[in-house]
Amino acid sequence: MPYVLLTLGILFALAAANAFAPRRSAVLLAPSFFLGWLTIEMAPHVLVTWAVATGLTAAFGGLDGWAGWTGLVLALAAMAGVAATVVASRRTVVTLRDSGAPLDLDPEGAPRYPLAHLIVPPLCLIPRKGVRVERNVVYREEGRLRLRLDVFRPADGADDGGLRPGLMQIHGGAWVIGDKREQGLPLLNHMALQGWAGFNVNYRLSPRATWPEHLIDLKHFLAWYKEHAEEYGADPGFLCVTGGSAGGHLAALVALTANQPAFQPGFEDVDTAVQGAVPFYGVYNLVEAGPWRVPMGATRIMEKMVVKKPFAENREVYAEASPVTHIGEDAPPFFVIHGSRDSLIPAAEARRFVERLRDVSASPVVYAEMKGAQHGFDVFPSYRTARVIEGVERYLTGLHRQYRQGAGPAVPGEVARSLGEPSVG
Repeated sequence: MPYVLLTLGILFALAAANAFAPRRSAVLLAPSFFLGWLTIEMAPHVLVTWAVATGLTAAFGGLDGWAGWTGLVLALAAMAGVAATVVASRRTVVTLRDSGAPLDLDPEGAPRYPLAHLIVPPLCLIPRKGVRVERNVVYREEGRLRLRLDVFRPADGADDGGLRPGLMQIHGGAWVIGDKREQGLPLLNHMALQGWAGFNVNYRLSPRATWPEHLIDLKHFLAWYKEHAEEYGADPGFLCVTGGSAGGHLAALVALTANQPAFQPGFEDVDTAVQGAVPFYGVYNLVEAGPWRVPMGATRIMEKMVVKKPFAENREVYAEASPVTHIGEDAPPFFVIHGSRDSLIPAAEARRFVERLRDVSASPVVYAEMKGAQHGFDVFPSYRTARVIEGVERYLTGLHRQYRQGAGPAVPGEVARSLGEPSVG
């Protein structure tokens, strides 16, 4: 048993170390991500499992020798490391531009944008009670093509007789896998309980679909929403968009390519503008390497399965597929969310996108970097997920409040207040 305990200690220590420093090599990227993802985002469950396994092994003679004691020390150190991720999950670092909070000044007297903390109360596991879900509504049908969505609404009647704000959710999966049944569910359930109508939208996946067919499908949803929103109690004049990973990439594109004819062939006259965007851990620049060893556009999945064109000879195509290319002064408000320990899409990818947005866009831009969070952290209904969902709901509610008041997009200070007054750090 001592060597069993030693083995457990080594395995636990390796898992904890991987959670803090995931491997990025081509061979280890996927297994390192999945192990780190489960260790970080299910940390309380992991701690209980490890503690029980360590205790039982020790009780049955695991400490009868140096190997067992060494294993115990390693196991305790690993559990302490995982416990630290739980503590880290209770801090969300947010950068606000012109938040209305006092500005720090650099040595030359120019204002620095403050580093603030988004403070939101904990949210319990999100119940399904009180939410009505209508599944597999067809929003696009052409020949054999049938694209479907799920609608999330409050189970009771319309809020004070009015139309509800709408939220479009786009799933991720590297543009090749994924489904509306798998992602965005905690957020959609919570938003429905707060009086929103949520639309979890499927789109064609690669390799069947070739860029920009993914985006064109989502633009078809926007046209469908304009025509059918009121049938589901939603306001056709107000829709925000969210999504994670590849869904974050597509959500940003939906928000930044409003009314561009190339992406809405055959329905060019439909207004495809949205009133706000909340992309999670997305890819925003396929052309420049930056945080990547090579540009994302030069990867095999993009060249062979998604865009299906050689990157070197078609950089302009990859630029068109990059949200950063489409940033303009008229961009809608953005709330960009990323995890600081994302091993699939580095947080630096989000930071440079936010910097460009803030340089060009006239709308408020909020950035939340979740300390210690991996890619896909919001899939699990954890404490971290609860915090970010609460923050997203406050942000979107602030945008809708401004819309109802006829004041246009919320100014940054008003966005900050909708999140709860931040404390300057």
